[in-house]
Amino acid sequence: MLYDCRSLAERDRGIAAAIEAVKNGELIVLPTDTVYGVGADAFTPYAVTAMLNAKGRGRNVPSPVLVGSRHTLDGLVFTLPQAARDLVAAFWPGALTIIVEHSPSLQWDLGDTSGTVAVRMPLHPVALEVLRETGPMAVSSANKHGQPAAVTAEEARDQLGYAVRAYLEAGPCPDPVPSTIVDLTGSVPRVVREGAIPLEKLRDVVPDLQAQGG
Repeated sequence: MLYDCRSLAERDRGIAAAIEAVKNGELIVLPTDTVYGVGADAFTPYAVTAMLNAKGRGRNVPSPVLVGSRHTLDGLVFTLPQAARDLVAAFWPGALTIIVEHSPSLQWDLGDTSGTVAVRMPLHPVALEVLRETGPMAVSSANKHGQPAAVTAEEARDQLGYAVRAYLEAGPCPDPVPSTIVDLTGSVPRVVREGAIPLEKLRDVVPDLQAQGG
């Protein structure tokens, strides 16, 4: 089902259907502030596997996790470096993904992560409304592996079809640039993918941040 979240009544129905689908271990497509994402409950391994299968992607490319609040991050990590706290305070919600070491006690399987997780809080009201009810979701760009990222739910449905239970349409992405990814697991914070937030802005907060390939 595709729900047009630009209509208030359909938005409420769509969000309720999406939350129910996630809690039942099914896949949804939701808008974010970058591109549309296909997502599943992060703590339901078969749902995460179904998401990777729908995309045609292997476990060697583990899924990032989206959260609905900054506080959720504290429940996912063992310790959070000060640089991570500073970046989150400055850029969340927004187009910044951070890679941190996750708590070893977490019962999840996102793929071959080597004990780390990429986390982001998106700046999109529909996504946040869903995430605040579902808790952390494994979310990847809503497209088949190797195909262009979907910038509407309609485009995502063309690629993913019946593998997804609920599609939340909120119109074309205003700025379909992927998030910037910063790895905070080493001794020095490092950009591993340049994206929507430029390096100079990040360095205003964390001056010793290394550039991609630097």
